[in-house]
Amino acid sequence: MRAREPESAARSGVLILVVAALVLAAFNTFQPLPYNMWAKVAAWSAVAFVLLVAAAVAVVSAEKLNRIGVYTMIAVGGVLLICGLNVLTNDPSAASQAFLAFPVLWAASHLERGAVVLVTGTAVVGDGVALLLLLPFDAAMTDLVFFGTVLVVMAVMLVRANTTQERLVAALQEQLTVDSLTGLATRRAFDGALETAMSRSVPGGTALVLIDVDSFKSINDTHGHPVGDDVLVHLATVLRGRVRAEDAVLSRLGGDELAVLMPGCDRTIAEYRAKDLLDAVRSAPMTLADGTLLALSISVGVAHVPQHSSDRRGLYTAADAALYDAKRAGRGRVSVAAT
Repeated sequence: MRAREPESAARSGVLILVVAALVLAAFNTFQPLPYNMWAKVAAWSAVAFVLLVAAAVAVVSAEKLNRIGVYTMIAVGGVLLICGLNVLTNDPSAASQAFLAFPVLWAASHLERGAVVLVTGTAVVGDGVALLLLLPFDAAMTDLVFFGTVLVVMAVMLVRANTTQERLVAALQEQLTVDSLTGLATRRAFDGALETAMSRSVPGGTALVLIDVDSFKSINDTHGHPVGDDVLVHLATVLRGRVRAEDAVLSRLGGDELAVLMPGCDRTIAEYRAKDLLDAVRSAPMTLADGTLLALSISVGVAHVPQHSSDRRGLYTAADAALYDAKRAGRGRVSVAAT
């Protein structure tokens, strides 16, 4: 039972803990109801404890706190603290019960669904116990039904809103990283993968294979752009069958230009794999709507940089130059950039 975004939970957690401590301090100072000694000790100890927890959350790593479930414990602890103070101060009023909304709202905004259920359930049960200790049964049940319903409805509405938001964010992120036509990685995702690959020393170096569809304009002019789109989808399927996702990034850079980024791949293996892609495309013509086969061909440019190189621009420029060498040499072939 963890937070969805630990850093955000930590920031808001510190804020709400400090505010809670200030509210408790003000409540202890100006509370008109008579206090007994133990109630005063417990109330001011609660203020000190909340401030101590706030300091710990501010200092300790958010990820570490999340792993051990601290954020869920903070919300549950807040519920128990409020219920306990209500009993100690003999205060079953609506104002005192309203404080239970704070930990429930915070949990629903930041924690995973299971944690929200735990916090909300604890709030309802804790409020019920406190009310039964302070009020006659009928009055306690009336208040519990009212406040319990409010807490549950708030939690459900917030969880549903957050779930919808997360789905929208995930859809937007997918649009940024996955090409909608081919299902391959986008240029944005490719650039990120290239930056990551070149920022670390990878044994064997890094290879880049650039691919252009031969006579793609002619295919569009002859068969129409929908068939051109079908060609790209077909090629993506063929190439995906030859490229292992765990050791290479297959992407569509734009138009009919595709790329395969291969970290940890030396020059000889990169050339071999590029030729394998060429043969795979040649041996897999696309079936048109009328049943005829459309033979396809690609031109391939290969470039490689050694293990300690960080020259991203140089790698791409060399692969692009090799690709145009393959085109000028008659297309349907692999050209490898000079080392």
